[in-house]
Amino acid sequence: MIVPQLARFTDVALLLLRIMIGIVFITSGWKHFQDPEGRSKAIGMSKGFTIFLGAAEVAGSLGVIFGVLAQLAAVGLILIMLGAIQKKIFVWHTGFWGKSGTNGWSYDTTLIVMNLVIATTGGGNLSLIK
Repeated sequence: MIVPQLARFTDVALLLLRIMIGIVFITSGWKHFQDPEGRSKAIGMSKGFTIFLGAAEVAGSLGVIFGVLAQLAAVGLILIMLGAIQKKIFVWHTGFWGKSGTNGWSYDTTLIVMNLVIATTGGGNLSLIK
């Protein structure tokens, strides 16, 4: 390790990572609740599934943020992102970067890796339940 003094900030870094993941997923999940009809058409799923997806994203984000069953929440969010990638690749035929460079599945992959860090580390010691 080049700068071992930074290791003392691991728990803070993991907390910030958890908060960032939570913000992304809670805002996405909330959009499913605000306009389930429109969101269901946009993602090509039923209205009921869109509401379920929104609830799963909100629940997963809260679990990750607060560290309550953070590993399970992170795995759940990984599964959601794998579903999104599957849709983008095989249904919408979207490339890694997408047409505009920002609408591909690179973002989804980044979120998977971020959640993988939480799933494998437990999210650090700064949580409601360790």
